[in-house]
Amino acid sequence: MERDVPIDLLHGMYVSMLRIRLFEERAAELVDAGEIKTPCHLYIGQEAIAVGVCAALERDDYVWGGHRSHGHYLAKGGDLRAMMAELHGKATGCSKGRGGSMHLVAPEVGILGTVPLVAATIPMAVGAALATQLRRDARVSVSFFGDGATEEGHFHESLNIASVYRLPVLFVCENNLYSSHMQLLERRACDNIDRAGEAHGLPGVRVDGNDVVAVYRAAVVAVERARRGEGPALLECRTYRWRGHVGASWDMDVGVKRRDEFKDWLSKDPIARAGQQLRALGAEELELDRVVHHVRREVDEAVTFARESPYPAVSGLLEHVYWTDGERR
Repeated sequence: MERDVPIDLLHGMYVSMLRIRLFEERAAELVDAGEIKTPCHLYIGQEAIAVGVCAALERDDYVWGGHRSHGHYLAKGGDLRAMMAELHGKATGCSKGRGGSMHLVAPEVGILGTVPLVAATIPMAVGAALATQLRRDARVSVSFFGDGATEEGHFHESLNIASVYRLPVLFVCENNLYSSHMQLLERRACDNIDRAGEAHGLPGVRVDGNDVVAVYRAAVVAVERARRGEGPALLECRTYRWRGHVGASWDMDVGVKRRDEFKDWLSKDPIARAGQQLRALGAEELELDRVVHHVRREVDEAVTFARESPYPAVSGLLEHVYWTDGERR
């Protein structure tokens, strides 16, 4: 690995990826045990994308996600305990126990919302970027979405208007090759998502989504371009989800092709790769072991916090639902 990425930055990204992985593995255990009841779309295997992109952002930059956004929330700086409480449906959750796994928010670090409807937050990111442009502030908006979202009209309309107005927005496609249970070329004539921006006049690049350094470098270029007022860009980050479309299973029933290719992707573990890069830069094994123990303790404390937190009061069931007498209820 080239030495143009400081070891402190790489170490920080490694910790962030590990935090996502250990959180998700614990969430999978709790889903299997029936303790977490909200549907969970786990981010295991894709950690390098959220972390690499968010490492290129400022705290005030905006991030939008979809149904598989635990990783985006943690990578941007969302509170680990608040998300674990949200998965438990507790009042201390980041959405006050009302949103579950797919409706996460942390405006204090620029996370304005995740929405499970496919492609729904892509135009929201464009709207936020337009607001930034009108206010003349320096924020950049990022929309994370899967390969299936590129087959929705929202995607193309959003790229077009962002390009027309040269908006400061970055479109990040996390191409894990499966839209639910359908492989990419079962749905598309060509494997060419990275070229989708050409028709709309914006650059697109394909990145190894399992290499956090490669993702970070590509994101830095795109973010700096957007901040200079030169308009949007598209990153297609190639990766693979290890678990099922939804739930804790390993999803080995999705055809022969997935069973055959899965073992190859396991060997491309983004966290193992970052660990190797750190060792090559002189990181000691003992320090990497300490990181694992520290993050595991963080996750344990988050589970305890969630279990001990109260459920939302039944009396507040209809709050934030209706508008009555000029007041939000």
